[in-house]
Amino acid sequence: MQVRRSALVDRPAELLFDLIEAAEHYPRFLPWCTGASIVSRSDELVSADLRMRFGGVAFELRTRNPKRRPHHMTIHLERGPFRRFEGTWNLQPIGADACSVAFALDFEFDSPWLTRAAGGLFENACNRMVDAFVQRALDTSPHRPPAV
Repeated sequence: MQVRRSALVDRPAELLFDLIEAAEHYPRFLPWCTGASIVSRSDELVSADLRMRFGGVAFELRTRNPKRRPHHMTIHLERGPFRRFEGTWNLQPIGADACSVAFALDFEFDSPWLTRAAGGLFENACNRMVDAFVQRALDTSPHRPPAV
């Protein structure tokens, strides 16, 4: 399955990037994310464990994501219930206080049962990812990080 979404946002690229990179905060605004923790973080890479629930199906995954703040993050699956899981976030500043954000994800569950049980719900959640981050950014002052 493939997901492609984009938006123009009245917030700086740095703010959007920082929200996307901060996976430990996902459970606060992504209802399908039931838990998240950072495994490692540097200027070039962030790795996170994410716990998800879609309907009655729960699973965990770990991603290892090379990044170039505030422009780009690549999503690589390290472990989880997928045969394929690769994505990107691309952000382009539009002046000092706005940006375009684009999200792409290609995924395939490694189990036909999991595809039937959660595939449509997972695809729907991925389609709403950009909207969720845009709303989080709009709820956040452009000059300070979101409240924890």
